[in-house]
Formats: sequence, C-alpha cells, structure tokens
Amino acid sequence: MQFVAYDTSGPGLYLASDGDVEYVALDPGTDLAYTLGERHCAGVTTDDGHAACGNDAAPYCRDHRSTWVCAKCTGTCLKDEMDCHDPHAVYLAAFAPDVFKVGVTKEWRLETRLREQGADRGAHVRTVANGRIAREIESGLAEDISDRIRVPTKRDGLHLAVDDDAWESLIAEFDVLDRYDFDYGLHLDARPVAETVATGTVRGVKGRLLVLDRAGSTYAVDLRDLVGHEVTAGATTRDLQSSLGAWG
Repeated sequence: MQFVAYDTSGPGLYLASDGDVEYVALDPGTDLAYTLGERHCAGVTTDDGHAACGNDAAPYCRDHRSTWVCAKCTGTCLKDEMDCHDPHAVYLAAFAPDVFKVGVTKEWRLETRLREQGADRGAHVRTVANGRIAREIESGLAEDISDRIRVPTKRDGLHLAVDDDAWESLIAEFDVLDRYDFDYGLHLDARPVAETVATGTVRGVKGRLLVLDRAGSTYAVDLRDLVGHEVTAGATTRDLQSSLGAWG
C-alpha cells in the first residue's frame, strides 16, 4: 500500500493498493494506524485506478510531476492560450499570529481556497473580469505583502490567535467586499510537534496540516510529506518526540 495523494477540502488521503485507490477520511476523532515505510514516487492516479512508479524522487518524479503554471503567472499568460476568462477575486489571508498573504482565485471558490490554505481570516478586496488582471494586481501587491507562506510558518502559529490589530491595520487600506473567519476546531494550547507519522487520533486538518493526538502528545503532519510512502496497516512503533503536554 502507498499514500498517493491528499485532499485538503475533504479532508483525506488516497491509499493505493494493487492498482485500486481507497479514500481515507480525516474527520476529527478518526483513528489512524499506519506504519510508514520507504518513500518513492507516488505514480499516477486516473479514472482507471493507480499506476505505480518505482522512481526514487518523491512525492512525484519528473515523469509524474505536474506544474500549475498559473501559480507563476504575473499577468502574462504562460499557457499556449489564456483560459481564465471568468471573474476572479483578489484576497488577503491571515495566518496566526501575524503572517499575511495576498492571493487570487476564481470568485466562486474564494472561501474554499482560503480553507485549502488553512487561513484563519480572509478578506475579499477586489473582483476583476479575469485571471490575467487578477495576477497583475497580485503581482503589484506582492511587493509589500507576501504571496506565499511556507507550511512550517503556518505550523508555528497553529496554537495562536490572529493579531487583530495587525490584521485590521492591513485591511484598512482596502475596500473590503467580504470578510471570512475560520475555526478548524483544533483547540490547541501549545504548538504541536512537527512529525511525519500516520498513527494517532485526528484532532483536525488545517490546510495541509494534519493534527494528530497520540500517547499524550500532539503532532502536526504535513500531508504532502506522507505522499509517496509505502505503508502497512498497524500503528507505528517508532519512538516519537513528546510534546511538553505529555509531561503535565
């Protein structure tokens, strides 16, 4: 068996075995019991099932890696033909305690996109006719506001609240069309331990971060780091670093 993909909107993991793919839901309270083995390319999954790949590169090798060129766009289309003609939203997102980013997405999926990223707050600041215009605006704003936040930075703030004064000061510079406030139900009072593990009870998922409770400790797992691992059923026996709460 191998973890071959993840879904932040479900949320869940995709587990492949002999060409078949199973969806493993990551609902709060779910008990996971998988032991991670060697990691290699996760291959490719289609409507016909999963095709394995033995290449060492993970989570995907060069043959199976896909590149979303829109993520690199600054208003000059990188595709053979521009196809982002529907209305786009320009938004600001907050990650606790005081990390902010600018982004763009199709207007109809703005709330979904904010949740996919694990944002604590969101503000819809512009609606424009297409993706090209949105990317131009984003590129300009990115001179002062980051357009990318790394997962470790998000993990560092999992147990913290958003700095309201800093957030309000930022969005005061814009004509805000709509505001969003998200609660992922994690209820953390300390920063979880960073680990790559698939054993424990699911506390919740925030963006790409899976939060697990195990043996009195709480762990934050980047779902992308699980993809490509061969797995066996059964809880891991590997010693894990304990969080401070385990000694309380």
